[in-house]
Amino acid sequence: MPKMKTKSSVKKRFKVTASGKLKVGQAGKQHGMIKRSNKFLRNARGTMVLSEPDTRIVKKFMPYIAK
Repeated sequence: MPKMKTKSSVKKRFKVTASGKLKVGQAGKQHGMIKRSNKFLRNARGTMVLSEPDTRIVKKFMPYIAK
């Protein structure tokens, strides 16, 4: 059997934590900051942990990275 390929977009956007969860950058901060509230910008700093249903979907695209 040939090896399965990891999606390039997934390996660029996600990191796996020690417990197997996926860390991802907060969405919604690329443009349009004027219309966003200060509270939104403050809360969108850094990274967040992906939800469990989304994690199951993304892990299918990274067969060798996420166990």
